[in-house]
Amino acid sequence: MSIDVVTFGCRLNTLESEAVKHAAGAAGLDDLVVVNTCAVTAEAVRQARQAIRRLKREQPDKRIVVTGCAAQTEPATFAGMEEVERVIGNAEKAKPETWAATRQALDFGVGNEEKAVVGDIMSVRETALHLIDGLQVDGIEGHTRAFVQVQNGCDHRCTFCIIPYGRGNSRSVPAGEVVAQVRRLVENGYAEVVLTGVDLTSWGAGLPGAPKLGTLVRAILRHVPELRRLRLSSIDSVEADDELIRAIAEEERLMPHLHLSLQAGDDLILKRMKRRHSRSDAIRFCASIRRARPDMVFGADIIAGFPTETEAHFRNSLALVDDCGLTHLHVFPFSARRGTPAARMPQLPGDAVKERARRLREKGASALLRHLASAIGTRAEVLAEAGGLARTRAFTPVRLGTPMPRGSIGEVRIAGHDGTHLLGTRLIAA
Repeated sequence: MSIDVVTFGCRLNTLESEAVKHAAGAAGLDDLVVVNTCAVTAEAVRQARQAIRRLKREQPDKRIVVTGCAAQTEPATFAGMEEVERVIGNAEKAKPETWAATRQALDFGVGNEEKAVVGDIMSVRETALHLIDGLQVDGIEGHTRAFVQVQNGCDHRCTFCIIPYGRGNSRSVPAGEVVAQVRRLVENGYAEVVLTGVDLTSWGAGLPGAPKLGTLVRAILRHVPELRRLRLSSIDSVEADDELIRAIAEEERLMPHLHLSLQAGDDLILKRMKRRHSRSDAIRFCASIRRARPDMVFGADIIAGFPTETEAHFRNSLALVDDCGLTHLHVFPFSARRGTPAARMPQLPGDAVKERARRLREKGASALLRHLASAIGTRAEVLAEAGGLARTRAFTPVRLGTPMPRGSIGEVRIAGHDGTHLLGTRLIAA
């Protein structure tokens, strides 16, 4: 069997790529490349199209199928490419019958009008775990930690974001199914599990009784006591429920790292983004969490060069790095997405957007340097990855002086840093 999956975008896409590869193989497909696309920026779509053309040149005998968020939002774009033989929507890609039908279509041929199998994502009301025992890996850190998709879609309509139209409305996996899957992963040897979703903190809204994410976190830690580490992916601070905040303060096995969807640090820009928090909300949240959990480390997404953003607005975003005590920044130069309200707003010149993104990245690099320097001389518990790398509980990368078995947990003394990684020595068995 020869099935390659090329993945763009988020960790959720990476996890789903494993499910896609498994389902395509089970359907008997062969000599296939699946391109799992991202739609978050226009650049991501461009890169996917470029990759498709390159893949066909390099592997002319392989058949190419396109799926993912860009396939969902722009099916005609990919169906119109002569290199592509099938376009599959986000809801359809999770169904075994889709891949069985794809095999039949590719074997017997389809016309251009039948190339796209893309349904109405907004009509999807349920989501399910990708249950691939022994195969569910994140694909990023090399089988070190497992990602469990507990939520999909988003009910919010931020003016810059196309993702709800690629993922549909918010829907959640019931807690019992999540707990059972985490237990299976721990039995298969994973020491760390990451809960992930498009809008993770909206988990539970459509389930009976409308439970909150904090309830799910408590249930996992209570019912799977063998789990060494539980981690959350990106969260929306304004949706963090009281039980989640108490769990952050009380549960040692819930890792002290939160990645926040902040996007900007100026109230007017946040309003034009249609975000639901203010600048002071973000600062207050970080301060309260740090009081409850002094070892907490924050990352954040911030957009540079949003339409109408002035230099004064931008300086408020720069200042937010210090005011919230952010350590790990994901900086996104604004990219207008057709079909979103922000694409119709007055745009900034491209050079100005790039310049502000550069300044934000420099600010983030300085914050990271301070964080790395503050750890020198301390001891840290790390989870070993491949290639002599590891991650602390706060998700800070560490270069190990002495290799550890991948997936194992041990203690190191931090002797220094190289600007991006801590340097760990004097390995002590846990």
